[in-house]
Amino acid sequence: MSDKTPKGDRIAKVLARAGIASRREAERMIAEGRVAINSVRIDSPARNVTDSDVISVDGKPIAAAEPPRLWLYHKPTGLVTTERDEKGRPTVFQALPDDLPRVVSVGRLDINSEGLLLLTNDGAIKRRLELPATGWVRKYRVRLKGTPEEATFEPLRKGVTAQGERFQPMTITLDRQQGANAWITVSLREGKNREIRRAMEEIGLTVNRLIRVSYGPFRLGDLKPGAVEEIKARVLRDQLGLDTVGNPVPPKKKPVRRRRQHPR
Repeated sequence: MSDKTPKGDRIAKVLARAGIASRREAERMIAEGRVAINSVRIDSPARNVTDSDVISVDGKPIAAAEPPRLWLYHKPTGLVTTERDEKGRPTVFQALPDDLPRVVSVGRLDINSEGLLLLTNDGAIKRRLELPATGWVRKYRVRLKGTPEEATFEPLRKGVTAQGERFQPMTITLDRQQGANAWITVSLREGKNREIRRAMEEIGLTVNRLIRVSYGPFRLGDLKPGAVEEIKARVLRDQLGLDTVGNPVPPKKKPVRRRRQHPR
């Protein structure tokens, strides 16, 4: 039995990177017999393909895969972060510019939240950015109803359990009081569903505005609501350590300095 890993990438990954469909949708298309490799129809996604293979969907060859790309998007309130909404509410993907290729979001922002949402055309980048092991800080500007003090947030700085779910310690700064509301800055390293709102409710506070201002090294800056800005390939490579096709780049080896031999 051979223990060699087949060359190339899984067919569903290639279809997703080419913008045909998500991996899950691609697997469904394969099961329906709509995908062929070198003119032979397949019914299982457990296939690897290389650049020498000709892949077609519904009888039409697919275009070459785009290089991995990443965009900053200033999500306005009132949009859900999903491709389709069972309640018929407007979605982020309906609001994106027509010239943007097929993209997926890195994590989500709920309908009442706004600010920085990362978009990518590459599933590997999405998973890499969402991994808890990555530990990238998400920073938010949050407006609360009430007049909290620094001590109010101590339970959240230590970590709390809300509705049976454990939240990791948050970094919280009380910025200013503005009438009946207070502004705070919250930083955390995980992205659980409505985490900040639920954590604040646990200590008796209500969030009435939530803006994500950064995700790791990527910042909202002056980006206007509804606007999209692409991250330069060089920045993407430097921050994620990926090459032009989305594969990890091995770290450069430091040159070995040889000691000079002093004559005796």
